[in-house]
Amino acid sequence: MRAFLTSSVVLVSLLSGSGLAQGQRPRTSSDQSGNLAPGRAGDSQQSVPRTGPNPAGAPVETAPPNVPEFEPAFPGQTRAPAVETKTPFQVTEIASGFNKPWAIAFLPDRRMLVTEKPTGSLYIVTPEGAKSPPVAGLPRVDGRGQGGLLDVELGPDYAKSHLIYWTYYEPREGGNGLAVARARLVEGAKPRVENVKVIFRMQPTLESTLHAGGRLVFTPDGKLFVTLGERSILPGRVQARDLKSHFGKIVRINPDGSVPKDNPFVGRKGARPEIWSLGHRNILSAALDGKNRLWVVEMGPRGGDELNLIEVGKDYGWPTIGYGEEYSGEPIHKSPQGPGMEQPVYYWDPVISPSGMTIYSGDLFPEWRDNIFIGGLSSQALVRLVMKNDRVVGEERLLTDMNARIREVVQGPEGALYLLTDESNGRLLKLTPR
Repeated sequence: MRAFLTSSVVLVSLLSGSGLAQGQRPRTSSDQSGNLAPGRAGDSQQSVPRTGPNPAGAPVETAPPNVPEFEPAFPGQTRAPAVETKTPFQVTEIASGFNKPWAIAFLPDRRMLVTEKPTGSLYIVTPEGAKSPPVAGLPRVDGRGQGGLLDVELGPDYAKSHLIYWTYYEPREGGNGLAVARARLVEGAKPRVENVKVIFRMQPTLESTLHAGGRLVFTPDGKLFVTLGERSILPGRVQARDLKSHFGKIVRINPDGSVPKDNPFVGRKGARPEIWSLGHRNILSAALDGKNRLWVVEMGPRGGDELNLIEVGKDYGWPTIGYGEEYSGEPIHKSPQGPGMEQPVYYWDPVISPSGMTIYSGDLFPEWRDNIFIGGLSSQALVRLVMKNDRVVGEERLLTDMNARIREVVQGPEGALYLLTDESNGRLLKLTPR
């Protein structure tokens, strides 16, 4: 393992005029694949996020919004004051050589399962960084674009059943779609899975390499949340608020794929009974808080990434309302608010491109307790949100000096944060107090 130190404060000179701070690169709006969108408003500015002490209460973001005509619905809904982590920390490289890794799940002995998106490979990695051969027996994936092998989680009864669950883009006749599978993990020198069963398939099938979601979250009562996207292209986007479609939804199922009887749309004619909430764009970040409530951060277009507290049966509005615009600069929404549709707890414009999320509950960083951590792709940062009464009261951008797209962030058993970088030589990193 290779360790490198990083201060809890990265001091940069803020930009004046058209110049960049020394050693910094321009920051622009970006979609979740990292492709830069055409310039306008917020993404035409050369800026870096504020870090370090901020007694004036200025926000982290230094660029103007892409859609300045959309005002927040309430004070503090965007651009919270910048905050600064006081605890010095270090980042240790545990392993590298992953081809665009996507997710981490901890085995009971602190070894990790790590997925590799485009190849469909799953590895077992020791705390010291030794990698197993790829786990054999996983089904074929459609690894194009944003597809491939995505999230992985241990089943609630793993100690007894050895069942693991994963999401992937499933190749199908007529296109593809997100699927959730489970199987028994057989460890050893040549690990494998056996008795593979697909327990959920996103419907309808559509040909798209974009926006299928893919995060898994188990609840203490053994239910499983699956986050889904709306496939990006217009035929999918228009289904995000349609109960006949899984697109743009969060679904809730039992571990065997059956539908819980208390789901909100069970028995409603024309509605898919798995649906828990609707009106989402593309959710790649999801976690439970200390009250076992589901929080998600979903991808916006150009502007409009959203932090949402998910409530049963609620409509979160996409594509009718939102705080962003098309990558072309054309408008999507007439208004950011609408009757019967939920407001985000917080939004970003310009975007952070969120992927991966954890709500900190460990002992290594007491000042981080109950803070939300989000992996930032285009923002190339670990985004920290300080919460109070379900509102964001502070924001920090950590690890910006690494110049790395952060795909995943999870809390380890000992309270460290574990990260994956989204690159062809992806790294597994561990963040601990220095």
